[in-house]
Amino acid sequence: MKVVILIPARLESSRLERKMLADLEGEPLIVRTWRQAQLSRLAGRVVVATDSPEIAAVLQGRGAEVVMTSPEAHCGTERIAEAARLVGGDVFVNLQGDEPLITPENIDLALEPFFSASPPDCSTLVYPLGPDDMALVEDPHVVKVVVDSKGFALYFSRSVIPFQRNVLPSTRWYRHIGLYAFKADVLQQFATLQPSMLEEAESLEQLRLLEHGFRIQCVQTLFDTPGVNTPEELEQVRRIIRESASR
Repeated sequence: MKVVILIPARLESSRLERKMLADLEGEPLIVRTWRQAQLSRLAGRVVVATDSPEIAAVLQGRGAEVVMTSPEAHCGTERIAEAARLVGGDVFVNLQGDEPLITPENIDLALEPFFSASPPDCSTLVYPLGPDDMALVEDPHVVKVVVDSKGFALYFSRSVIPFQRNVLPSTRWYRHIGLYAFKADVLQQFATLQPSMLEEAESLEQLRLLEHGFRIQCVQTLFDTPGVNTPEELEQVRRIIRESASR
C-alpha cells in the first residue's frame, strides 16, 4: 500500500504573516514540519503542496519534494486533492504545514487503521480531556468531538459536547487534533463536494464528510503538540525547541 503524506502550505496567513517561512531557531517552520513527517514509519513519501514559488524554493533547497498547486484552491483539502492526483497513492495524510512539533508517532497512529481488515474512509486523532481541562472544553477555538462505541465520529463542534444536562463522573471530552488520513478515492470525492450547512455554521471542514455519509475513525493519542497560528504560539514553539536543544 502506497502511503503519502501531503503538507499543504500557503504563504499568506490571516493571523501570522508569512507563517510558513517564520524562523524557528534557524530553520523555517515549514521545513521543520517536513522533517518531522519524514520520520513516519508507515508513510513512504512526503510531499509539500504549495502555490508559492518562494516556499517551494526554500524546501527544494533542503531536498524536499514539492508539487505546485493552483492558487485558486479554496482550502487545504482541495490543495492536497490536487496534489494527490499528481503524485498518486492509496492513502494520503493531510498534515498541516504549521505543525513543526508533530510527532511521527501521531502520524503513524492515524495511519494504523488503514492496515486493518476494515480500513475506514478517513481517520483522525483525538486527545482526551478531563475535569481539570474545562477551560479547553468551553473554548470555542478548541474543537471537540464525540464518538460512537466503535470510535467513529458522531459530531465535531466548537461548542461543549456532550453538554452535561446530567453531571456524570463518567463523562469524557475529546479534543480534535486536525491530522487526517484518507483513502485516495474518498479524498477526491471530498474535494468535489460543496460546503455543507453544518460545515459553514461551525467553520469545520470535516463536517462536510459526516453530512455526506462518510465515516471518520477517531484514534486516541496521548501526544498533543502545539501548532502555530498566532505570534504567541510561534514564541511558544520557539521556546519548546530551545528547551529541547538545551537538554
